[in-house]
Amino acid sequence: MEYTNLGKTGLQISRLSFGSWLTFGKQIDEVSVRKLMCSAYDHGVNFFDNAEIYARGMSETVMGKVLKKTQWSRDSYIVSSKVFFGAGGQLPTQKGLNRKHVVEACNQALERLQVDYLDLYFCHRPDKRTPIEETVWTMHHLIQQGKVLYWGTSEWSAQEIMEAHMVARQNHLIAPVVEQPEYNLFARSKVEVEFDQIYRTVGLGTTVWSPLASGVLSGKYNSELPTGTRFSIEGLEWLRDKNLSPDKLEISRKLANVASDLSITQAQLSIAWCLKNPNVSTVILGASKEAQLKENLASMNFTNRLTPKVMEEIELIMGNKPSFPNF
Repeated sequence: MEYTNLGKTGLQISRLSFGSWLTFGKQIDEVSVRKLMCSAYDHGVNFFDNAEIYARGMSETVMGKVLKKTQWSRDSYIVSSKVFFGAGGQLPTQKGLNRKHVVEACNQALERLQVDYLDLYFCHRPDKRTPIEETVWTMHHLIQQGKVLYWGTSEWSAQEIMEAHMVARQNHLIAPVVEQPEYNLFARSKVEVEFDQIYRTVGLGTTVWSPLASGVLSGKYNSELPTGTRFSIEGLEWLRDKNLSPDKLEISRKLANVASDLSITQAQLSIAWCLKNPNVSTVILGASKEAQLKENLASMNFTNRLTPKVMEEIELIMGNKPSFPNF
């Protein structure tokens, strides 16, 4: 495993990390979760990603039980939570980035995860109903109280991130240090173009999610739609419609040939491609089976096979390289 600084911070984070979205507390049980987390940890993964909304809080509860049972030294791993959507409650005070919900969600996450503090705490989406000053002040206070070490954003625009930095600078507060955006061969513009300036100006770190585009870039759907995947989960029809388009499947089949020529799997090719971006601090992996996780973790060993020639071949297949605006 390789490690790098999370943005401009001194926090060393593993280039590959492990997330719980759609699996913990939903697709797999606690026994399977423990096996997967231990396998990731043994391979050098030190960041485990979670959120209040995942399985309506059950994802954090299951992860917390595993962390308790493994008894890993607390200084050996990084754990996160995210706040915005709530854990299932529909009342006005049970969601958003207002001070009340952010504080209560933090306390609830600490209880579910059975830890004394969160290493990373993300604002899961921007909140148009709450002044950004209120959110920045609240995160600053949580850090001062020792409940959070670093805070960040997820799926915020560059403008919104910079607004938070402006508020922090004006009031001598602690600013966000990390963004968690989607990033894969199909979703590139935000990471590669929109954030280009703020990597340099504020030292933004990134914990990117969905490197396999919900499995499409793993090649598992190249021939037929298998059963028992996340696309068959009730309520995730939007995810299937977003990713399982004929044009994306055709591109995926072409990428499979590139991976075959390199003697690696298509999933390893797709993850290694994400790792080639120097502005990606860590790539969050998701898995429901240990063999799948080990295959994806091995991607770390194959980045050198993606030579400039191979990267250009991939660009020709994708045909979606983001362009910078002309001013």
